[in-house]
Amino acid sequence: MSSVIASTAIRGRFLDIQNTVAQAREIHDQVRYFEDGLLITQAGKIQWFGPWSDGQHHLPDQVEVQHYSDQLIVPGFIDTHVHYPQTEMMGAYGEQLLEWLDTYTFPTEIQFEDPAYAEQIAQFFVNELLKNGTTTALVFCTVHPQSVDALFQAAEQHQMRLIAGKVMMDRHAPEALCDTAESGYNDSKALIEKWHGKGRNLYAITPRFAPTSTPEQLARAGELKAEFPDVYVHTHLSENKNEIAWVNELFPEQKGYLDVYHHYGLTGSRSVFAHCVHLQDSEWDCMHATDSAIAFCPTSNLFLGSGLFPLKKTWEKQVKVGLGTDIGAGTSFNQLQTINEAYKVQQLQGEKLSAFEALYHATLGGAKALDLDGKLGNFNIGKEADFVVLDLKATALQALRQQRAKNLEDALFALMLMGDDRNIHATYVYGQCAYVKQN
Repeated sequence: MSSVIASTAIRGRFLDIQNTVAQAREIHDQVRYFEDGLLITQAGKIQWFGPWSDGQHHLPDQVEVQHYSDQLIVPGFIDTHVHYPQTEMMGAYGEQLLEWLDTYTFPTEIQFEDPAYAEQIAQFFVNELLKNGTTTALVFCTVHPQSVDALFQAAEQHQMRLIAGKVMMDRHAPEALCDTAESGYNDSKALIEKWHGKGRNLYAITPRFAPTSTPEQLARAGELKAEFPDVYVHTHLSENKNEIAWVNELFPEQKGYLDVYHHYGLTGSRSVFAHCVHLQDSEWDCMHATDSAIAFCPTSNLFLGSGLFPLKKTWEKQVKVGLGTDIGAGTSFNQLQTINEAYKVQQLQGEKLSAFEALYHATLGGAKALDLDGKLGNFNIGKEADFVVLDLKATALQALRQQRAKNLEDALFALMLMGDDRNIHATYVYGQCAYVKQN
């Protein structure tokens, strides 16, 4: 991968959250907004950021300023849980989690044995992320090592920061999708050595979920984590009540679903558990104590009828959380639509989700959940220059609504509740434009 050496200079309206926070109410104090701002990048990193009036004196020689006068520029969206092999099976009708896996997911994933097919879907998937303003994602591949190769190769073309891994699954799935405890370990180790830390690629040890791994395989996954402590762990937890009952039957010696992963050394600061809709209090405490993170996937939880995620609890228990689209149970690649559904999930529980809190979860909070808030999530100098240019008036209805916006927060809220991929004007990855909307 060739390194980026070009500088870029972007002028426009900038909005971000300056620092991570301990409570939602603190976010408002960390909101940073420049009506006329300037961002200068060098070699993919943010070199200068601030008001245009101050920054114009810092412009590098012979660098053309790209001026987005009518748009809003925010940090790139971060998707903390998504399955790229399920891209083509979104909107599969009528089942809840366990039946949905057997009926739709496993037959789809078998196709990734073919490297050419994996490459085709990987390219499509990365393009969809960029088209939706997502610049970093934590991604499930399939059991096939070639599915991981295809995804990282597609991401490298844009110098995009992705975290991904081969599914480990040695039972309760079609034979064509099963590895073994030993082959899952060996294949994952080879992929870690091939891809982790190469360019912006990072690896995640990826047992699908406890029911599809034997105790022997989970033990081997834990050995991998101990051997490579800076890699990630990515799996599912407490999504569906029938799933939880199944785990309790399969692992009667453990104290609960999370305790299965904890027992095998799979919790920690780079462990991300998707869903967590039905955690017990002791499990919330374990998540906090181990610095593990949750991926909140509202469109998926609603589509599969899994339940309502208690977002407020993440603040009460001090547990890291980010937003996940969970394609293909999730119904949109777009984080604006994900926020739209997240707001409704909170409303159904008598809680609120403000525009600024939603922005936090989609950017800096998501980066914190992935242990990347030192590199991503806002416009602080030295961070990687991933950002998205938003058109707040992509439709006539949106333009009408924006005329009535009382302030910045109201304008942002309207965008989040009414927005989709049409609002993504441009996406920048590592300081370079990776996507521009074609009118």
